[in-house]
Amino acid sequence: MPFIMLTVLIDMVSIGLIIPVLPSLVGSFTDSQANQAFWYGVVVFAFGIANFFASPILGALSDAYGRRPLLLLGFCGLGLNFFATGLSTALWMLIAVRLVGGAMQANAAVANAYVADITVPEERARRFGMLGAMFGVGFIVGPVMGGLLGAITIQLPFFVAGAFAMINWLYGYFVLPESLPAERRRPFHWRMANPLVSLRALTRLSGVGRLVAVVALSGLAQFVLFTSWVLYTTFKFGWGPRENGWSLAAVGIMSLVVQGFLLGRLLKRFSPRRLVVAGLASSSIAYILWGIANQGWMMYAVIFLNLLSYTVTASLQSIISSAADSQSQGQALGAVNSLNSLMAVVAPLFSTPLLATVSHLQRGDWRIGAPFYFCALLQAASLALAYFHFRSEHHATPATASEVQRGSGGNP
Repeated sequence: MPFIMLTVLIDMVSIGLIIPVLPSLVGSFTDSQANQAFWYGVVVFAFGIANFFASPILGALSDAYGRRPLLLLGFCGLGLNFFATGLSTALWMLIAVRLVGGAMQANAAVANAYVADITVPEERARRFGMLGAMFGVGFIVGPVMGGLLGAITIQLPFFVAGAFAMINWLYGYFVLPESLPAERRRPFHWRMANPLVSLRALTRLSGVGRLVAVVALSGLAQFVLFTSWVLYTTFKFGWGPRENGWSLAAVGIMSLVVQGFLLGRLLKRFSPRRLVVAGLASSSIAYILWGIANQGWMMYAVIFLNLLSYTVTASLQSIISSAADSQSQGQALGAVNSLNSLMAVVAPLFSTPLLATVSHLQRGDWRIGAPFYFCALLQAASLALAYFHFRSEHHATPATASEVQRGSGGNP
């Protein structure tokens, strides 16, 4: 566990570095806030659509050849992507680079499969929380560094992020052990690499069903938030890379505290299902509060009050991972990653027009929060689905693991 936690930490620091400055880099190639919002959406779309198609392939390959080779490929792709992004001199170059980077990067899904390999089902929620805590630390350190470095020159964070990714590749190559023994691997089939087939197989896992829709809707809300945050705070409060870096660090601090320290204690008193419902309810309210905030400090207050929302991802991953057998972890979690990537593709189709529509409004206007109100609706829908799924689950007839494998092209 310490090996993969350090790997994820370095990975998330490198990703966190670019978050406060990527919209500004896009803005350096545009001539208005509306165009900046549009082309930032295109850049995010390019990464997401490539990742949507590539994630099931990489997840299935990790089931066949082990987690370590796929992680190394992801680190290498991420590093090259960052360097090329920093060297981009035109929008088309930036879009092309993000397209290639999205196709090579499935580190999150493979890292989750790695944890599932080495953990008994009863402990997975807690350990996914530990992994989430590393995401939190990465989002504390990365955005702050990115904001400070971006204040020097907008390209500098990308080169530093690339260096971190290559350090991670060296660490993985020389230190990181393989988690999936040969006897638990299964042959690769191209049918398993089809994202739609993978998602259909995911819905047939025992106890999952409508949770796929919960993952989709809550993921869409989260990605609308991610693609809107920096431009929203810029339009509403006049924040720059430094202020956005600190606000994202606050998110990382809460993720670290909840997933690294509180989640284990919460799981002793509440089931993952109860935490999913409570977390979705908390975040539904938080989106509304972010949207109506008219002072910058209010954004921080909501971040710290939205405590239970940080338990949702680990709890959902635990439920889905426990439903998959030991030979299908990469495919199942790759399908979840693919679904999240699809939501990352769809998110700019909503966030970009909403931001462009309100970009002319005066700072502090409550209507600038339109993307967050949309997120609140999505999260409320996912909350309703999760609640009714958990209530009716015991009436459903679950599919067996062998049926799921046959449905996805695997060996029965």
